Amino acid sequence: EVEKIWITITSLGLTESRITSDETIQQLFVECRLNNFLAEETPLSLPKPTGGQRIHYNYSTVINVDKEVNHAKREYLKSILLKPDLLADSIKFTVVSDPPEDKQDLECEDIGFASVSWKEIFQKQRDIIDQDIDVFDSQDANTVIGKLTVTVEALHALRSVHKECRNY
Repeated sequence: EVEKIWITITSLGLTESRITSDETIQQLFVECRLNNFLAEETPLSLPKPTGGQRIHYNYSTVINVDKEVNHAKREYLKSILLKPDLLADSIKFTVVSDPPEDKQDLECEDIGFASVSWKEIFQKQRDIIDQDIDVFDSQDANTVIGKLTVTVEALHALRSVHKECRNY
């Protein structure tokens, strides 16, 4: 049985902030990053949601963490469970502004960050299912600019990796 981690990016809603009032920010996509192993992004950029609306990505990705093929990813998960103070202990979600078609000279710009902690999933022994997580402003880490609804199903894989840790 191949152990897997499922990540789903369901939807995004923004609260009033510099992002909602910024005319140059029109289309948004979300990147999901697992340390240095993996960066996936929603295939679509969607128009920026306004006034309490949400945009729906319904994007899912699967990360295989079996011993045979994906040894490095397993070792990474092990290191998180063994070293609680590791900085890279979360899945990072980045909300990115995609320049409009007529302004292709503009760069993609990171406008917000959200994260899910592996350790928290393991400590609470609970996957994160359709949970709203805070998106923080990339220019001010104390300001919440919206909510991202995500699912991270990793408990089974983390338990399996943890069993191996005990053999060290």
